[in-house]
Amino acid sequence: MAGCSFRRSIASQLSKVLDLPPENLIKSISAVPVSKKRHVADFQLSIASVTEDSSRDCLAQDLNLQAQKLAERLKCDAVVSEISAGPGTVNFTIHRELLAKTVLQQVLKDGSEYGVKSELFSTVPRQKAVIEFSSPNIAKKFHIGHLRSTIVGNFIANLKVALGHEVIRINYLGDWGMQFGLLGVGFQRFGNKDKLKSSPLQHLFEVYVQINKAAEDENTKKLAKDFFRKLEEHDEQTLSLWKQFRDFSIEEYIRIYKRLGVDFDEYSGESFYPEKSREVLKMLEDKGLLQKTTTGTGIVDLSEKKDLSSFSTVMRSDGTSLYITRDLAAAIDRMNKHSWDTMIYVTDKSQSNHFQHLFQILKLMGYDWAERCQHVSFGRVQGMKTRRGEVIFLEDVLNEVRSRMLQNMASAKTTKEIEDPMETAEKVGLAALIIQDFRGLLSSDYQFSWDRAFQSRGDTGVFLQYTHARLHSLEQMHGNEHLTDVNVACLQEPDAISVLQHLLRYDEVLYRSSQDLQPKHIVSYLLMLSHLAAVAHKTLPVKGSAPELAQARLCLFQAARSVLTNGMKLLGITPVTQM
Repeated sequence: MAGCSFRRSIASQLSKVLDLPPENLIKSISAVPVSKKRHVADFQLSIASVTEDSSRDCLAQDLNLQAQKLAERLKCDAVVSEISAGPGTVNFTIHRELLAKTVLQQVLKDGSEYGVKSELFSTVPRQKAVIEFSSPNIAKKFHIGHLRSTIVGNFIANLKVALGHEVIRINYLGDWGMQFGLLGVGFQRFGNKDKLKSSPLQHLFEVYVQINKAAEDENTKKLAKDFFRKLEEHDEQTLSLWKQFRDFSIEEYIRIYKRLGVDFDEYSGESFYPEKSREVLKMLEDKGLLQKTTTGTGIVDLSEKKDLSSFSTVMRSDGTSLYITRDLAAAIDRMNKHSWDTMIYVTDKSQSNHFQHLFQILKLMGYDWAERCQHVSFGRVQGMKTRRGEVIFLEDVLNEVRSRMLQNMASAKTTKEIEDPMETAEKVGLAALIIQDFRGLLSSDYQFSWDRAFQSRGDTGVFLQYTHARLHSLEQMHGNEHLTDVNVACLQEPDAISVLQHLLRYDEVLYRSSQDLQPKHIVSYLLMLSHLAAVAHKTLPVKGSAPELAQARLCLFQAARSVLTNGMKLLGITPVTQM
C-alpha cells in the first residue's frame, strides 16, 4: 500500500529521534485531508499522540513548541522533501515524482484490494462474523426500516469480506407467532392459491389486512388461537399451508433482493426455535434465573441490586415463548453451529433496549461470548413515499427509483446512447438512495427527499455514478495504457497532486469505517474523490496533450476510477459505465 511505505519511512526516521519502535508510530502518522483552498503536506504526525504528558492540561502552545523542536531534529531524505511544524503537528511532504509513481503503481497493481492490504490492518485478526439484517415479517409491511437494515447490513458484510473476514449473512424472518394463527384463518376465508403463487407478499398482506378487520369477533380470535396451536403441535395440514406462505414469500424476497444486489447465506426465522425456546426456559429455570410473577408470566431480573428495578419478560402466562426467548435460542444455536467470533444485529434504534436485555440474559446464563455480540442501530427515515402513497413493499421503492431516474435521464441528451436504460436507471437510482441514507451517522433520523437524492450535481449518488461513467468513457476513448510505459513524473499540477494525495488516504478511511461500522466516512471520501476528479478532468485534458503527458494523465484518471469503483461496491452500489 502506497501510504504504508511512506508512513513506514517517516516512522523509521521518527523512531530514531523519539526512541520509540516504528510500529508504535505508524498509526499516529496520517494522510492530510486535501483542502480545496490551499496546498497541504501529504502526512502529519500529531504530537499529542506520541508525548507522554498529552493530558488535557497540556497547553496547545506546549504542543506547538514540541512540534517545532521535533521538526528541527528531523531531516529530509530520499522520500521526504519538506518537513514543517503546524499547530501541534509535524508535517511531511513526499517528493512529488515519488508520490505519483508509488501511488499510481500501487492502485493499479492492487486493483480491488487497494487499501485493504494496508499495514493499518496488519494487527486486526481475521474473524468469522455472523450478520443478521433485513429480517422482514411475512404478511406485514416491508417498511422503510427493513430497507435501511438491508442496505446497512449489506455494507457491513461487504466491508468485512473485503477485509478478509469470513461472513455469514442471515435473514431472520418474522415467520412465527400468533399472527400466523390469524393469517391461517384469513387465508382459509379470503385466500387464493393462484395469487399466493404469483404475488405472495402482496396477497398475504391483503389477507392479513382483511382478517384483522374481522379479528374483533371472538369466534375469529378462537379460530386463530386454534390454528396457531395446531402449528405448534405440528399438525400436518396446518404446517403445510404455513410452509407455502413461507416458501413462496422467500422466493419472491430472493428475486427482489437480487434487484438490490443483496444475497443471504441463510433464511432463518422465529419458526426455527419454538422447541429450542422451551430448552432456554428450562435452562433459565435450572440456573435459578426464571422468576414467576403473580399473573404467571416468566421474568428474568436484570437489576444490579436484584430488586426487579429492571427485568425482561421471557414467558407468557400460558408457558409459551416470546420474541426475546426465540432470540436467545437463535443466538445459542448460531454459536453452536458457526462458532463465530462476532455477531452483529442490524435493526432500528427502537430495539436497543431489546438487544441490551438479550445480551444481559446471555451473560447471566454464563455465555461470555455475549460480549462479542453487537447491535448496530439506525435512526428513522421520515417522508419516503412513492407516488402511490405510503411504502408497503420494497418493490414499490425499487420501481419508484427506476421510474424517477428514467424520467431524469429522458430529459438528458445522452440517454439514447445507453444500451439498457431500465437497468442503468435502476443502478443510478439505487446509488441515489444509498448515498442519501449513508451520508450522516446511522443513528440519526433524517428527512428523505426524492428531489435532493436525484440531483445530478452536488453530493449525491447520481453524481458518483456520473463521475464513474465519465472516467470509464475517457479510458475507453484513449485505451488503457500499461503503467510500465508511463512517465508519471510530469504529473506536477496542483489538481493532479490533489487527486494523488486523496488516493493516499483511502486505507485510513477504510480503517475508520471498519472500527465504527459507519459508511459515512467512505461516502465523504468518494464524493470528495469525484469532485477532485471532475476538476482534474477539466484542467488536465488527455485529448490534445503531448503523448507522454496524455498517458500520465490517463493513468491518474484510471487510478481514480479504480478506487471509486472499489468504494462504491463496498457501499452496495453497482457502478455504471454509461449514463
